[in-house]
Amino acid sequence: MHAHSHAHDQGETRSSHLFVHPELADVFAALPERPDNPYADVAALRAGFRALMAPLMPADDGRVTIRRTSLTGPDGNTIDVQVLRPAGAVGVLPGVLYLHGGGFVYGELDGPSPMAREACVAAGAVVVNVHYRLAPEHRYPAGVEDCYAALEWMAARAGELGLDADRIAVTGASAGGGLSAAVCLMARDRRGPRIVWQGLLIPCLDDRLHTASVRRVTDRRIINGAGLGHTWDTYLGPDRGPDTPAYAAPARATDLSGLPPAYVLTCGLDPLRDEGRDYARRLMEAEVPVETKDVPGAWHFFEAYAPHTEVARRTTAHWLAALRAALTTAPRESAPRPSAARA
Repeated sequence: MHAHSHAHDQGETRSSHLFVHPELADVFAALPERPDNPYADVAALRAGFRALMAPLMPADDGRVTIRRTSLTGPDGNTIDVQVLRPAGAVGVLPGVLYLHGGGFVYGELDGPSPMAREACVAAGAVVVNVHYRLAPEHRYPAGVEDCYAALEWMAARAGELGLDADRIAVTGASAGGGLSAAVCLMARDRRGPRIVWQGLLIPCLDDRLHTASVRRVTDRRIINGAGLGHTWDTYLGPDRGPDTPAYAAPARATDLSGLPPAYVLTCGLDPLRDEGRDYARRLMEAEVPVETKDVPGAWHFFEAYAPHTEVARRTTAHWLAALRAALTTAPRESAPRPSAARA
């Protein structure tokens, strides 16, 4: 009995009692411990993420053309965007609003992220990669309002950008997944541009931190439940009250009807797993079409740490296939409804 309780104590700090995907076990074992509050040194956090992503950033990516431009944000601020188009693509393409992750605080890279590039190539789409304002310099609602402004800009400039305003998807990972969910709520409530698909990848949706997965994932080598408290404090401000708006934490939205079809990706060793699954279930209950995928034994954003594993490749291919299918089959709102004799 005593030995068992000691093993459990060890497990609390090292997650040894949690299932780790066999393909990821060696990478997981070698991860360094993270600081208790990574947001205490924002400059180091931003630099560390750039260093993690550097090996995944192509020096010369012939698959896409990249145009840098900017738009005016809701506060008269300038929002830098990168517009990606598949090399050699002609004609009008579907559009993707890509919102990067990084706890609402970091995640910007010198070029478009690998995920934005992959989305462009896989979906044959014009991708708008948004450099929204970041906390703590700019707390909620600056970042999400920038993302929504970029959606409106995309739809208004569709002709110039070579994209179809009736086929725009919104996607992002982690904080970018939360921002994507929020932009969909905003577009519905404000009667804004039509969104045909929301890709919520390991989304950060709920500041209440009350799920079982938040309590379960305590390992200090990976994003854990305690760390999420610091994420929300940084985004919303340490003096935040109990009534966080739904555009900040979409899990707080009481009505999920009328939202775009969704794809929700979660990971078994991610403290965010349960809020993603809960949101997917509530979307389903609201008659929103939802596809879900969970990767057991994988941690938050594991693909960046183990990009060459089969499980990482399969996970990436899965969400990209869902994005492509959504943009390929999206019904044209402006087109007449197909008749039975369409064969």
